[in-house]
Amino acid sequence: MKSLFLTGFMGSGKTTIGKQLAEKLSLPVIDTDEFIENQLSKTIREIFETEGEKKFREYEKHFLKLVPTENTIVTTGGGIILAEENRAWMREKGYVIYLHCEPDEIIRRLKDDQTRPLLDGDKENNIRTIFSQRLPLYNEADLKIDTMNKNPDEIVEEIEQLIKTLE
Repeated sequence: MKSLFLTGFMGSGKTTIGKQLAEKLSLPVIDTDEFIENQLSKTIREIFETEGEKKFREYEKHFLKLVPTENTIVTTGGGIILAEENRAWMREKGYVIYLHCEPDEIIRRLKDDQTRPLLDGDKENNIRTIFSQRLPLYNEADLKIDTMNKNPDEIVEEIEQLIKTLE
């Protein structure tokens, strides 16, 4: 099976769903942000603060191409879809699944999160602005899963049923 790339905004549940889906399908899971942090021995925040977002996006492109393209669940950083090169690569090498979550719910989930540099300052406004800019890119995914008002088990079950149609 081609790898499954989970995309979506910060706080949409990619990591949680990716882990559960990987367990259910007996597949390994790789989180691109964790992969970058491990490769560089720096946190995402440290990379943003010392090298900037542009350099982080270059790392994202580079390390994305190092993840397996078969029999793996890949959870991506929320901004990986900003580069057309990344979107094309994920579509070519696997199936892209967009986990949709409305901005109000994202704001609720991330209200106490201090780890995301793009949300520094006016968090609510930043979420709404970035979300609206990225939404058309997320919607290019092979599958869209609405995660609102669903628990992780329901979302994993829905993904499992939908990927059967892709095979």
